[in-house]
Amino acid sequence: MSKVERRVRSLVDEDGEMRDALEIVLDRATDGEVQWVDVRDEITSGQWGRLIEKEILVDGERGFALADPDEIEAGMNENDGDDGGDVETPETTSWTKWDKLAAVATIGAFVGYAVGPVRDAIAGAIDIVLGPLLNLVPFYVVIMVIALGTGLYSTLLRAGLMDMEKMSQYQERMKDIQDRRKEAKERDDDEALDAIQEEQMDAMGDQLGMFKEQFRPMVWIMFLTIPAFLWMFWVIGYRGSDSAYPEVAAQELVVPLAGTVTWDTGIVGPIQMWILWYFLCSMAFTQLVQKSLNIQMSPSTS
Repeated sequence: MSKVERRVRSLVDEDGEMRDALEIVLDRATDGEVQWVDVRDEITSGQWGRLIEKEILVDGERGFALADPDEIEAGMNENDGDDGGDVETPETTSWTKWDKLAAVATIGAFVGYAVGPVRDAIAGAIDIVLGPLLNLVPFYVVIMVIALGTGLYSTLLRAGLMDMEKMSQYQERMKDIQDRRKEAKERDDDEALDAIQEEQMDAMGDQLGMFKEQFRPMVWIMFLTIPAFLWMFWVIGYRGSDSAYPEVAAQELVVPLAGTVTWDTGIVGPIQMWILWYFLCSMAFTQLVQKSLNIQMSPSTS
């Protein structure tokens, strides 16, 4: 059931006279459009206003156009007893074995924050690639390079692995339920409210589906980001651990408000300067990558 058909059914259920008004509008429509002067002698201004309010009539070239004549006629047919919404629940995306392996590896990498040998092993491997950069450019530039890389692949992974169409369907179904619930409250239809309440409880599974859609790319993003973050953790030293590059950790820099600090200075509580700089760079580069590649990161509802 489309939106137009559902809106027509809702109007007809609220007021049986709306069926006659719709038939008149359909009959008077020329090339899919109708003007108020064509129907004002046969329907009331209130009925006309309701058709516009519900977007059954939309702006046209010379007056108002019928949103969808076929769906309007379908909505005028006798209700077959199905009071459900017009949005079906999409199938939940299944994780592949590689997704599951990445999740396990990500959990293992998290251990590196608490277990020194694990951190040293992961960071030592990453140091083979990133370590030489410390001899070429300042540490703040190295962080910018890492932030640019994480922003690029996180954007591409989210765009490639997260099905925006399904996300839109999940959101559209929840919005559809909320709209029908509001309409049922307006007409004091307790029976419809009870049915919608049950449907809303069933739709709680949509929240799990949305979470799975969102978390799948996050697993891969964390799988690639945590080792780089552990390397910076290892270079500077954190929470009592020794710095692998003491000369880098002791470098001084001047920042607004805080003044002269070093990379291991706590800026906001336990958040050290290098962490703050990474997140600022990461947010900026992520937005830059999304705009440059024209990638939409949030689902749109029709």
